[in-house]
Amino acid sequence: MASEPSLNVASEYGVSWMSCHPLVVMLRGVAKPSSAMHVARVVGRYKTTAGEQREYVSHLLRRTYRDGGKVKHETLANLSALPEPAVEAVRASLAGKTLLVAGEGLEVTRSRPHGHVAAVWAQAQALGLPALLGPPGRHRDLAVALVIARVVKPGSKLATTRWWADTTLGVDLGVEDASTDEVYAAMDWLLGRQDQVEAGLAARHLAPDANPQRMALVDLTSAWVEGRHCPLAARGYSRDGKKNRAQIEYGLLTDPAGRPVAVRVFPGNTADPTAFVEAVDTVRDRFGLTDLVMVADRGMLTAARIDALREHTDLGWLTALRAPAVATLAAADGPLQLSLFDQYDLAEITHPDYPGERLVACRNPLLAAERTRKRAELLAATETALAPTLAAVTAGRLHGADRIGLKVGRIINTYKMAKHFQVTITDTTLTVTRRQDQIDTEAALDGIYVLRTNVPAQTLPAPGVVTAYKNLAHVERDFRTIKVDDLALRPIHHRLEDRVRAHVLIAMLAAYLVWHLRRAWAPLTFTDEQPPTRDNPVAPAKRSRAATRKASRHRDENDQPVRSFRALLEHLGTLTRNHLRVGNTDTAEFDLLATPTTTQRRAFDLLDAAIPNQLK
Repeated sequence: MASEPSLNVASEYGVSWMSCHPLVVMLRGVAKPSSAMHVARVVGRYKTTAGEQREYVSHLLRRTYRDGGKVKHETLANLSALPEPAVEAVRASLAGKTLLVAGEGLEVTRSRPHGHVAAVWAQAQALGLPALLGPPGRHRDLAVALVIARVVKPGSKLATTRWWADTTLGVDLGVEDASTDEVYAAMDWLLGRQDQVEAGLAARHLAPDANPQRMALVDLTSAWVEGRHCPLAARGYSRDGKKNRAQIEYGLLTDPAGRPVAVRVFPGNTADPTAFVEAVDTVRDRFGLTDLVMVADRGMLTAARIDALREHTDLGWLTALRAPAVATLAAADGPLQLSLFDQYDLAEITHPDYPGERLVACRNPLLAAERTRKRAELLAATETALAPTLAAVTAGRLHGADRIGLKVGRIINTYKMAKHFQVTITDTTLTVTRRQDQIDTEAALDGIYVLRTNVPAQTLPAPGVVTAYKNLAHVERDFRTIKVDDLALRPIHHRLEDRVRAHVLIAMLAAYLVWHLRRAWAPLTFTDEQPPTRDNPVAPAKRSRAATRKASRHRDENDQPVRSFRALLEHLGTLTRNHLRVGNTDTAEFDLLATPTTTQRRAFDLLDAAIPNQLK
């Protein structure tokens, strides 16, 4: 009697008990809950002959009914012999759920990468980036999508619009069908709001409360341009080594930690000091910050720019002296003598040519050794390059002072070493000798640099001056992020001037996101989480032992894999959002996220965010 109802139930619900464990998928369906039958779990206890307490669990198929106002239960079958999944299947069926065999009636209609865009979106939301860009609307959604795409999958605007449709970013922000005209209109809209956006970032990161050091870092770099019709494209000093290409230049303003705040685009032949003037005007006139110290390298912050700062603003400055000025300080009876560095690597000096300023002289022995090595190699390379010309003159194959001079002139400064050679030319002879006295004089200053600032010592001691100047390395890190490592700004393909400016602005906002993402995800990447504090600011930075071990093993202390920043984003992209359909009806459809890996869960935990099913 116990087995017959069980078989009837199996026949009624179409379930094969022994096969339902791995295959049954339970979904809320159309069946009405049964009030007559249910599966009861009954726990019984007994004591063995040895005195041990034991218990057994029975699963009973029961019918509930009323008899004279009392609720009674009738056992129809004992299901205890069935596998646990089979029992649960019966329980679910009686509760009104529909049972389907996996692969029959359940279809994955679309699967889109989700994790990477969801993580960057979560960081953007945490930073309030959408609200910072402007009021809600189509233009803002497109602008946010452009910034996120620049972080996750940098590419041309046409490639970006196609990529949107293949990820949840385009679907959730409603931009998957955006045309290139709409994208360009959004870029124009964003460029029109650049001043408001940057003012908001400056209030966050350069205002006195957020920036107790009262410092801002400024630097300039370049990116080459493809095409011949961009008004900003011009030939100038290329930081990318593309001497035969027209380029643009852009200057970046950051806080002391290198967090991007503002960017300005210039023609490709703009001199560094001109970019610095623009940065000063931005800080003073647009951001309203007057009590700030501008930190820039010696190419940007020249003596003329310092004179202008002193005359027209209350801004402070911190930069380095050029090599000729350092040589003047080190001349006979000058204040910069090598004996200053007998016990310490830095010393503070004064000179009448720099009234009201502090001069902090530093000597880095490792830098000195590197410059000595490099000079020796370049001198040898120059002599090697000149050797065929010397041989040709000696053999009489090359003669005439004019012809010899032209040949030597094309070669001698290839490695910027012409200043260290004495060249004597006649119609039949060529003599090239090293100016050893001059080489020795230059070598004596190897590894020595002098910083200049008007910040008082009580506000910024000498070690702090060195640290502040070395913080310019943060801006260089931002440039690598924008140009090479993460955001692929270059080359520039836009033709219109405003589109180039908008393109660079998008890259700067993407760099702002990457700055925060890299720090949040440091435990998952090769980033040094706790770099050692330098007791000597002149000494080079070092990696911690933990970071070195992580880099060598490609695993963290918990034996979990670590990746590069780009590889981590790619791994997050494997977390997909899948659209499923039940049966042949369009009404029973739903989205289901793939099960995240340990790394994917931790990436969102480090952002203090849950994994969202939808972005918006």
